[in-house]
Amino acid sequence: MSIAERSKPSRKQRVRTLWISDVHLGTRDCQAERLAEFLKCYQADKVYLVGDIIDGWKLRSGIYWPQAHTNVIRRLLTMSKRGTEVIYVTGNHDEFLRRYSTLILGNIQLVDEAEHVTADGRKLLVIHGDQFDVITRYHRWLAFLGDSAYEFTLTLNRWLNHWRERYGYGYWSLSAYLKHKVKTAVSFISDFEEAIAHECVKRGFDGVVCGHIHHAEIRKVGEVEYLNCGDWVESCTALIEHLDGSIELYRLAEAQAREAELAIGQVA
Repeated sequence: MSIAERSKPSRKQRVRTLWISDVHLGTRDCQAERLAEFLKCYQADKVYLVGDIIDGWKLRSGIYWPQAHTNVIRRLLTMSKRGTEVIYVTGNHDEFLRRYSTLILGNIQLVDEAEHVTADGRKLLVIHGDQFDVITRYHRWLAFLGDSAYEFTLTLNRWLNHWRERYGYGYWSLSAYLKHKVKTAVSFISDFEEAIAHECVKRGFDGVVCGHIHHAEIRKVGEVEYLNCGDWVESCTALIEHLDGSIELYRLAEAQAREAELAIGQVA
């Protein structure tokens, strides 16, 4: 039994909304198996795919698409067939889809941004967030260069977690750890959060749900509620809106730790 399978609840949990972003299907570092197991755990009214679900940048240089990546698509289609509304918000790595924005296929919508109203009445802007990244918008060559360096870190991350799993340890993200330690990365994240919060104030939103920077977080930026889904490449995180409107940040590593504690308690 895999770590992802051990971390899932015994039956589907009913929730109002799921938000996931930055899955990067088509890349070797996509945690597709873990994501498919996560999606199996929930019965949701809505699922927002908050950009960079398919990595068009990577697919241009060669096709990598194992069965696990197809399984994620199939899981989302199954959820849609069973009544879940799936809203695909385009990102910069899947920007090739932006020409088809406003496309509706049954329960699946393709948009560049969306408005979500929570069960307790908060109005949230749902957007990938690359529009607020100066490097992505104005220095595209630098974005590609940074992407290559990031891939190298993810390769190290993949091998590290391969050996951690063999020795019984849970998932841990090297790249996320480095982001917290590198001063320029911390500054970039802060600038991104401030820019997107300013846009929310200007447009009258109570908060924003975004992705793009692979840094999951729920916090207040001024008066704006800032919610970042994170990713399914390094951190394996998502946002969950419960039936009362409260929003939870799901982290796979924390879910695994809780399961391990529960298992130890049962043995004792």
